[in-house]
Amino acid sequence: MSVKITTALSLAAVLTVAAACGSGSNNQGEKAELSKDGKVVIDVMSPVDPKTNMASNTTTKFVSDKFKIEFRWQPTTFDAGPAKEKRSISLASGDYPDLFFLIPWVDGFGQAEVMKLGTQGVAVPLEGLIKEHAPNIQKALDSNQTLKEMATAPDGHIYAMPQWADCYHCSYPDKLWINSAWLKKLNLQLPKTTEDLRKVLQAFKTQDPNGNGKADEIPMTTDVQDSSLIAYLMGAFAYDPVGANNGVRSLLTLDGNKVVTPVDDPAFRDGLKYIRSLHSDGLIDPASFTQNAEALQALGNDPKAVLIGSAPVLWPGIFVQLGSEDGRDKQYDAVPPLTGPDGKNYSGLNRPTSTGYTFMLTNKASKEAQVAAVKMLDYIYTDEGQLRIWGGPEGVGWDKPAAGDIALDENAKPMYKPRPGDKVPPNTAWGALAQYNNTLAFRNAQVVPKDIYTEAGLERRLFEATKLYEGHEDKAQYFPVAQVWVDPSASAEIATLKTNLDSYVTQGQLAFITGKKNIDTEWDAWVQGLDGVGMKRYLELYQKAYDTYKGGAK
Repeated sequence: MSVKITTALSLAAVLTVAAACGSGSNNQGEKAELSKDGKVVIDVMSPVDPKTNMASNTTTKFVSDKFKIEFRWQPTTFDAGPAKEKRSISLASGDYPDLFFLIPWVDGFGQAEVMKLGTQGVAVPLEGLIKEHAPNIQKALDSNQTLKEMATAPDGHIYAMPQWADCYHCSYPDKLWINSAWLKKLNLQLPKTTEDLRKVLQAFKTQDPNGNGKADEIPMTTDVQDSSLIAYLMGAFAYDPVGANNGVRSLLTLDGNKVVTPVDDPAFRDGLKYIRSLHSDGLIDPASFTQNAEALQALGNDPKAVLIGSAPVLWPGIFVQLGSEDGRDKQYDAVPPLTGPDGKNYSGLNRPTSTGYTFMLTNKASKEAQVAAVKMLDYIYTDEGQLRIWGGPEGVGWDKPAAGDIALDENAKPMYKPRPGDKVPPNTAWGALAQYNNTLAFRNAQVVPKDIYTEAGLERRLFEATKLYEGHEDKAQYFPVAQVWVDPSASAEIATLKTNLDSYVTQGQLAFITGKKNIDTEWDAWVQGLDGVGMKRYLELYQKAYDTYKGGAK
């Protein structure tokens, strides 16, 4: 899951549609089209993985029969770039579907797109449909203030619904996984401080913990897509905000009610100096800043020897194959936030863990289609509906708990027992398309074995690891970017500023870590350069948006 910056193509598409459609919407859509058996026809654009055919999908037939819908699918792909491009082209051409039914981490709409499409009449306001036909959605909105703030545009309309996924382990993505077998072999303790970690990594590098007589151990490595290297290590010096989702970091924190950035703070400089010292000592793999996920997996799964000492990523499966024949995947455990020289030990908070707008009805949809689609979504908001549509049929994708089964949260009553992925037939569920009310209570009610190192026990392994990080976030500094709607007139400017600033910050931090820039002599000039790429203006626009948000928050 990663933050996606609104592309120029997406904005161009939105503006093209805006110009073509004019303003206003009668919310009636077009005349209903019915199938031969009397079902309402709905054209739907959705991302689909290669193993799924939505037309023949088992769950599609179930939903079609239950809600009298004849789906006419316009499938895209799980590859975010092409999926967003197809969505944008459909809007730019005016040949868009009745319903965009998307996945947040693939092709979810951003706030700027939602506002443009809503105010220009392309996106149908949903609040009336929800109030009349969707009691479960209404209940979720009434009971979850964050969801309501995310869903409701500044003009009071709900033009699209986001998913809600309480992924507990995703909430604290800045984790470090360390080879506990190597620690034991070298008689080392789990590191607690930044200097403890340095000593451990030095031992991994020089004391042959994999026992093959070669100096081939890699003390710390990661990949570009999944890295939390800077964020995890920075937590010992300064609070590094995650933002609205995994991936590109947020640039925003709060100082009281003032919107600020942490990246120019002296504490951030100190964190970068520490990371630079590890890199210059050969304790951080230089490939961490260039290699892709496949290259990292190849290192983790090297058949000749276990090579990886530690990896700062969300979960171990990113760098090593779970269920490895030699059991190497069982060697890695999470390291709690490190304590720095000033006693700081922060961890970033990613909440909500699901952002992007994924259910949008358009003015192409007939009134009958609108009602049927909202009723379908309302069913997904029930535990029964989510389990059936997200998970598939009982006995295929999941089973009822048996005597003695224990829920992920041992204090919760077990609700369902997911079947292992390789035991579930393809094309039987909607999966990530249906995670709309994936609450903590729902997730914690799944049956998970006690043995955390089995593949089936992975969720418990991540659950227990995440407890080490919970409470280390600084909620006073947390900026609620997913709930703060920017003025539509400033959305394009903010998108451009964010793109430029992300590039400047990422490149600068990398240059300091690798030694291409001297942090002692070039830091001040780099900080001054932030305003040259728009940091002052970026903070000004978000301050205005935050003040509006605070003024309207109850």
